[in-house]
Amino acid sequence: MPRRVREKSETRVYHIILRGVNKQTIFEEREDGKKFLSTLAEYKNDSGYKIYAYCLMSNHIHLLMKEEKEPLEIIMRRIGARFVYWYNYKYERTGHLFQDRYKSEAVEDEAYLINVVRYIHQNPLKAGIVEDIKDYKWSSYQDYMNNKGLTDTDFVLGHFDMDREKSKVLFETFHKKESEVKCLEITERRRIKDSEAIGIIKELCHVNHCMDLQNIHSHERNQSIKLLKDEGLSTRQISRLTGISRYSILKA
Repeated sequence: MPRRVREKSETRVYHIILRGVNKQTIFEEREDGKKFLSTLAEYKNDSGYKIYAYCLMSNHIHLLMKEEKEPLEIIMRRIGARFVYWYNYKYERTGHLFQDRYKSEAVEDEAYLINVVRYIHQNPLKAGIVEDIKDYKWSSYQDYMNNKGLTDTDFVLGHFDMDREKSKVLFETFHKKESEVKCLEITERRRIKDSEAIGIIKELCHVNHCMDLQNIHSHERNQSIKLLKDEGLSTRQISRLTGISRYSILKA
């Protein structure tokens, strides 16, 4: 079946979602998030795009971007190739990191754009990672509040008030309300508590203790790890409970 042609935006603004292949974790360590953001910053001048919002989640990324010099397809290809090359070298892995096609939607009017910004920033809140948006360090909300970072904040803040300090207050108030506007989204698996994860490991891997997984044949262990990932256990959680290194889990 042929792929659907992407919808082109007359404003050249797009809401984009990048997801880890097979829903795998992308950002294992702080360094991974920093590298992705530095890659975004690096290509801003070369590709000539604006960033109105971003949010890095464990296994997916939200971006709100405006293409200028280069089309979106080339922009995403550049960013993906650079980051994946670095990531594969670091974790001694090969192959794809992101699903083949990123998801995107055209953002055609300013009112919807403002709602998309809020939706992106509220992702960690809805996922139960933080209780307040300002506490999440991996979204552009920090850039809006601190007047620094790679986000192009002037256009969005100008929607609220021409005075920057007033606009920030209104921006913050706006983010405390839940949007009723439907945006491009991704379904996140619920976070599994360690107590539940221990039971899953014992049952699926047929072991008496989680640490016993270290002692079985490598092929069988790799198959077990894949099953655990399919059940929603994160790489970090499997490593913590079984004692198997994150590198070994990623290779599996």
